[in-house]
Amino acid sequence: MKYSIGEFASILGITADTLRLYEKHDIVRPVKGCHNNYRYFDDLDARNLLSSRWYRSMQIPLQDVAELVTDAPSERVVESIAAAREQLEEEIRRSTLLLQKVSEIHRELMDIGDYLYRCRIRQAPGMYRIPQTNKNQLLQQDNLRPAVQEWMELLPFTFYSFRIADSRELGGSGELDYTWGLALLEEDRQKLGIEVSGSAEYMKPCTCISAVIEISYEEYIGQESFQFMLDYAREHRYTVTGDIYGKILFTERSCEQNRTFLEINIPI
Repeated sequence: MKYSIGEFASILGITADTLRLYEKHDIVRPVKGCHNNYRYFDDLDARNLLSSRWYRSMQIPLQDVAELVTDAPSERVVESIAAAREQLEEEIRRSTLLLQKVSEIHRELMDIGDYLYRCRIRQAPGMYRIPQTNKNQLLQQDNLRPAVQEWMELLPFTFYSFRIADSRELGGSGELDYTWGLALLEEDRQKLGIEVSGSAEYMKPCTCISAVIEISYEEYIGQESFQFMLDYAREHRYTVTGDIYGKILFTERSCEQNRTFLEINIPI
């Protein structure tokens, strides 16, 4: 039996545009009427289209589906379904990792009030970092761009981190020498299976004094903003053993002001 494109699409529960796409991939092969230029489909086209939709429901690419419907031995069908299964497993793995990371970020934001200007001792994980600024001015270094582009695709596993150079020599009221850059926790690098380029710094795991501070959006990081942490270290007879570093937790924006919450870590 012959069916017009509109009738055929309606019977099979698809759109005419979808039908034209399948025709383009030679999955269905309508014939033109003898007395007009209308295209007509038959029952074999319906069978091929339904088989194709079955394959597509498993997220097999349409180009591969076209081959499976027109010319494919059973081994090729089994291989294609196995490949689709592996792809779905990887997507589920990445989605699970993303859910875990989003949950971790949510917990951090919920806990900001508990650690705002309050010191605690914690074990900080190792992380990799790509410097992108000198203070707040972007660096123009071509060798960093490929790694930065790759790491931008890894957000929110990557995050914006600062590092204060020679922080063990802090003192006085001089301007701090620090950089901003993208960072990636070592444990997340392992989970994602990411290779780290030579342009990335490595900061090993450490015991640190940690706290959350608040600064205005345009403000430079100054020693006065975390002096209470240095006082805490001195009071408890801790020695600073590495560069002070931290990250942006989030920026709150309002009509009155924009303020950024930073996590500060001082290795001891």
